[in-house]
Amino acid sequence: MTILTRRTMLVSGTLAAAGAVAARLFGRTRAESACETTPAQTTGPFYPSEDQADEDLDLTTIAGHSESARGEVILVRGRVVDDACEPIADALVEIWQANTHGRYHHERDTSTAPVDPHFQGWGEVVTNSKGEYGFKTVLPGPYAAGALQRTRHIHFRVARRGYHELITQMYFEGEPLNDQDAILNGLSPDERTRVTVKREPGSNGADPCLCRFDIVVRKV
Repeated sequence: MTILTRRTMLVSGTLAAAGAVAARLFGRTRAESACETTPAQTTGPFYPSEDQADEDLDLTTIAGHSESARGEVILVRGRVVDDACEPIADALVEIWQANTHGRYHHERDTSTAPVDPHFQGWGEVVTNSKGEYGFKTVLPGPYAAGALQRTRHIHFRVARRGYHELITQMYFEGEPLNDQDAILNGLSPDERTRVTVKREPGSNGADPCLCRFDIVVRKV
């Protein structure tokens, strides 16, 4: 909890420094239908356990590094709303994920997949007055954890006083390993739909694709 508290205190300064990226990420997203709570999923073994100097919304670059992360760059954005469809401002949104090779920036990941020293690994933002958040990252690679084969996914944690904390995962439509992923398929068909996103092409073919992921959390 100490790390989480320190991260929360650092978020405001981080967002101010990353304003140019945030302007591209924040925007109008699809409307919520029934505002059903986003399905909760396991935290997994690779939740960030160590603080780092750069923990902002752009996971593709690290302060002081001349190179960027390897892999396909994507934009992830959406809204955090409550179960009455009202936007939630100042909610802390964290993500963590594997790099393009399928390896986490975490000491417990002992796989032989390559480490990417220029990939941030995890980041965090707070939502604006409309409940909007956004990240710039890379498409994560699938990976095997023992006998468990994981499809591409990004972990999310959403927290705000007065609301139930939510930990979930976001998946990508059309991935060949989706049907084999035991964690994804532990959800009902409707729940799987609510945590699976399309990769929308960039506006001119050169911009990163956009993944829209709206998140619904319950009031306490």
